[in-house]
This record gives sequence, C-alpha cells and structure tokens, in this order.
Amino acid sequence: MEVMKRLLLLLSCSAALLGGAELSGVHTVYVLSMSKGLDQYLANRLANDHLFQVVTDPKLADAFLTDRVGESLQAKLEEIFPPPPAPEPEKPAPKKDKDKDASTNPMLADTVNKLAAVGTTNSFSRGKGTVFLVDAKSRQVVWSVYQLPKGSSAKELDRTASDIVSRLKRDLKGQ
Repeated sequence: MEVMKRLLLLLSCSAALLGGAELSGVHTVYVLSMSKGLDQYLANRLANDHLFQVVTDPKLADAFLTDRVGESLQAKLEEIFPPPPAPEPEKPAPKKDKDKDASTNPMLADTVNKLAAVGTTNSFSRGKGTVFLVDAKSRQVVWSVYQLPKGSSAKELDRTASDIVSRLKRDLKGQ
C-alpha cells in the first residue's frame, strides 16, 4: 500500500512538472459536475481566491476541472465541442422502378433515438478523490491532485475544495 502511495505521488509530481507550460497558460476554467457537488465548492474557492476566472460557458474556457477522465469526459467534450459535420456523400440518382427495395423502406432505416455508448453516462465512473485540470484545446491533463473528502458534509467538501485550490495555487507559484 505504501508503495502505491509513493508511486501515485511520483506520478502526480511528474505530471505537474511535465504539464507546467500548459498550466501557466490557463486563465479561464469551466468546472464540470463532480460527485457530491464538489464542483460548486471548487468554483467558489477558485473565484474567491482569484486563481482562475470561472466561466459558465464551457466554450470560453481554457481548461476544464473534472473528477473523471476517459470515455465519459471525451463524450462530454464532444458534446461541448462537436466535430464538424462530415461532408455529405453524393447520392445516386433515384430509381424509376415502382418496386422499391428494402433499403428505401423507412421501417428498416436506422433509428433516430440511439442510446449513448456504454460508460459515457455511468455515474459509477465518477471521481474517487482525484481532480484533473484538462486543457480545452489539446485535451491533455495539465494538472491533477488526489484529495479524497473525508465525508459528504458541506463543511468537509468546502475544506477539500480549499485544499485542492491551495495545492493548485502552490503548483502555479512554483513555475
């Protein structure tokens, strides 16, 4: 267990050092929803400490604060920044034959209301104490910290948010 803690600390420090250039370029942050409402406490602490400008429009953000990475974050970022539509392929000329085949039957076409991919909306993938700062353009994690709240009370979540913002402030000053 002690080895795992040391490894996690080493990886966190390495990530902070490697991502240093990107971290200093962050001025505006959008805070994504987090488990237990930690996002609200983080937004409050960030705004009060004037560390970053917290924005309510994700398209104006330099970075995102989140408690999860992976498919669910990727899906959220694609929802915020949808990829440009693919060019429409050229359609063949319509058939003049009165008999229509099964491919033109609307009952056999793809459904419009498709479910999201498995894992993209799963609440079990939510954070387990790690908070990530993800660059909006490169989508790279530029900073992270492990700070598990000891409880779910408002006082404990505010203390955790304060600790996270203090660590972020310290890492920004160290550059």
